[in-house]
Parts: sequence; C-alpha cells; structure tokens
Amino acid sequence: MATVLGIETSCDETAAAVVDDGRRVRSNVVASQIDLHRKYGGVVPEIASRAHIERLDGVIEEALTHANCKPEDIDCLAVTASPGLVGSLLIGLTAAKTLSWLWGKPLVAVDHVLAHACSPAIDLDPPPWPAVALIVSGGHTSLYHIRGFDDIERIGATTDDAAGEAFDKVATVLGLPYPGGPEIEKLALGGDPRRVDFPRTMLGRDSLDFSFSGIKTAVLYHVHGKGKTSGGLDRWSPQDLADIAASFQAAVVDVLVAKTMRAVARTAADTVTLGGGVAANSVLRATLADACAERHLTFHAAPMEYCMDNAAMIAALGHHLYERGQLASLALEAKPN
Repeated sequence: MATVLGIETSCDETAAAVVDDGRRVRSNVVASQIDLHRKYGGVVPEIASRAHIERLDGVIEEALTHANCKPEDIDCLAVTASPGLVGSLLIGLTAAKTLSWLWGKPLVAVDHVLAHACSPAIDLDPPPWPAVALIVSGGHTSLYHIRGFDDIERIGATTDDAAGEAFDKVATVLGLPYPGGPEIEKLALGGDPRRVDFPRTMLGRDSLDFSFSGIKTAVLYHVHGKGKTSGGLDRWSPQDLADIAASFQAAVVDVLVAKTMRAVARTAADTVTLGGGVAANSVLRATLADACAERHLTFHAAPMEYCMDNAAMIAALGHHLYERGQLASLALEAKPN
C-alpha cells in the first residue's frame, strides 16, 4: 500500500491531501480563495499566486497532521503540473519538488482534468472502468473514454466557452455574485425551465464536442435586448430572472446529457461517471442519473467534496502513476495549456 501526498494549486484553491492506495482519503484540506476574487467577478491570476504562496505551507502541514502522517510515512508526492494558471501551477510545483528533494521521495506529475475524470473512482473498489466520463468545470467541458487509469482517451471537448464559464458569465448578466454556478442553481430553484427556449448547440449529428458561447450570448440579448450588452436588467421581475436562470440551466444540462449519451452509444460503455466543479449542480446530477437509469447504465458521480478543485483526486491518480513507474524529475515544468 502506497501513501501519497497530493498538492493542487492549478487555479484558486490551495489544497493538499494524503491518500492511501489511491482510494482511502486520510485528509483533504482545501483553502478557498473565493472571498479574495469575488469583488473582481472572477479569478485574478496574480492574487491567486500570492495566496498560494501565503497558504500552501500551512495547508500541507494541516493535511499531514489530519492524516497523522510524518514525512517518512509518505511514499510519493503527486502534484498538478497541467493545465491551469501558470503562476499558480509554479507555486505547487516548486513546493512539491522541494519536498521531493528534501525528503528523498519520488515525484509524479498529474493532469488536473484527468484527475477530475478519475475522481468518481475514489472510495470505489473495484474502480468503475470502462466508462464514459463527463468532466464539467469552469475551464473544461470534456468527454473521456476511460478503460483504465493508464488508458484514458479524450473523445470530446469544448470548442469555446466551457459550461462553468458560461454559468459564471450568465450570472454576471443576471446581476449575481461570483462564483456564478451555485448562484444560478439557487435562483433557478424558483424558476420555470420551459419559460425561455434558449438554444441547444449540438455541433452536428455525430459531434461529441461542446459549445456554450451561443447560449451565453442568447441570454445576454434576451436580458438586455438584441445587440445590447447592458441596460435591460431592471425591466425584469424577480420571477422573470428565476425563469431565465432555470431555462439557461436546463439548456446547458440538456446538451451535456445528450452528448454523454452519444458517447455511450459510440463506445458501447455501460457505465457513466461525472466529475468537475459543475458536477456539484444537483439538476445535472439528477438528470444524468435519470438518463442512465432509463438506459440501464451504471452511474457514478464524484462525491461532492471531490467535485471542486482538491488534492485528494491528485493524490489518488498520482498513486496509479507511481505504481506504474511514471515518475517525474526535478526538472518538471508547468504546462498551463
């Protein structure tokens, strides 16, 4: 059994975790930066980097303490090397490489999106592969065919705005605070999802790719008027805004679920998994679960604590890379894209 210390600093969450055997999470510490970025309406890269510098040492120490773990108990360090904000990635990489050298422990580089894809396997034995994995977050909306931890094929990706980015931008249009996803979901609870027929962009009959820039623009023009980007919000009642939020959310979920079912048909998979920050959306989780049940497919969503950026998923996937001898050197560099 290997014990892995994971470090995650790809964007605006400073995180560290200790995981045994790729499945048993002994600690999972996350220091959120939401309050730092809220007044700007989004993540400010320089502020994110500085916050990582200030918090990472304490977060790592807390993760080790919660796990009742000492450096000599760690078998490997796993760190997010891609993708993400380059400044944020560098903070985590520098810390991981320093500890790897200081403690004499091997280092593995983890892809943040693939970690999200594999996060539903945490606590599952055996893992749910093969499966179609839908990853929905602020920066990425992707479909993967996962045959094993070392056999992951991307079969669909966003061509413009990711779903989470669209949620944040539409929240701004509706006058809601950052982060927009939870605010949209909260407002939509009292709305009619059939009130506004927003477009469902499918990109052709066989496409597994995603595009959410069109629906973002459709909401913008619906609220402010065609061709306008401001000035129209005051003419809508609270109920109108709830209906708009619910209709937008329904349109995005419809596309995500339809594309996932296309991927199932193409791969002949009998299992579907869901991960990423937007995987915390209750409507998406319920709708995808229902679609799978109708088709007699097994469905696993990442536990809520592993939907948002976290280091448990980094350590969990890092374990499988370590077991396969896929080690990184101290010359490891950040790959933001």
